[in-house]
Amino acid sequence: MTKVAAIDCGTNSIRLLVADVDQATGSLTDLDRRMTIVRLGQGVDRTGRLAPEALERTFAACRAYAEVIAAHGVARTRFVATSASRDASNRDDFVRGVVDILGVEPEVITGDEEAALSFTGATRELAAAETALVVDIGGGSTEFVLGDTRVRAARSVDIGCVRLTERHLLRDGELTDPPTPEQVAAVRADIERALDLVAETVPLREAATLVGLAGSVTTVGAIALGLTEYDSALIHRSRVPYGRVEQITADLLTATHAQRAADPVIHPGRVDVIGVGALILQTIMERTAAPEVTVSEHDILDGIAWSVAG
Repeated sequence: MTKVAAIDCGTNSIRLLVADVDQATGSLTDLDRRMTIVRLGQGVDRTGRLAPEALERTFAACRAYAEVIAAHGVARTRFVATSASRDASNRDDFVRGVVDILGVEPEVITGDEEAALSFTGATRELAAAETALVVDIGGGSTEFVLGDTRVRAARSVDIGCVRLTERHLLRDGELTDPPTPEQVAAVRADIERALDLVAETVPLREAATLVGLAGSVTTVGAIALGLTEYDSALIHRSRVPYGRVEQITADLLTATHAQRAADPVIHPGRVDVIGVGALILQTIMERTAAPEVTVSEHDILDGIAWSVAG
């Protein structure tokens, strides 16, 4: 049994998993799993830099995570940073801050590496030979990975719920509430262009199963189940048909901020971006002709934990 810590720092959130990994049985047991919305990617698409206030929010979360890691007596830690820190010209400031707090250097991984870790985390427990398309919808980017017992094709594209919300739904620095049909159409056009790029390397209609990861997908799953509070155990491996995704997306994109915030399964840090996240999922399902999406609570964080354990 190896006690490991995995940290995934994305555009919208930073997450921690402390787990016992048993290589002999192929099992991963959660000891602590938590998430903090830090919006590290605030303004990156516009400025190309990490904002000072975004860095401080992220460093505060890192300090809290350092206490958890120490309390569990973790043997190995891996910190993976994804889209926002890849894009930022001042990412060295981010790296130095993380090293000072956690004593490990954040690995600013490529989109392909991110895709492979997401695939491992999402599919290792499934142990199925059928082909799956794993889609990880993040804040700054979305990863597409096609595989069965191994990765066959992967592509990362710069469409994420935070990036596209900031690009298209802001007017004079304020979020349009709710977005106009013209703004929604502009978001969808970006998604469609990105899917054209994905289709160049990933056969989008070859998969028997579409597996969706990350907060936008799990939130849609929670809404589809009609939950009154977020319950990972119920959400994990639930299946949402396309028609339900389409309806939820329409509801989110026509709701006001207050109406979205009143839904107890939508994390406060996702209230402004969940409509775009749902639209990304819906458009992917249309392009792949997937009749349903299997929602997974296991994702890149689990993949990082497996990689730490060797």
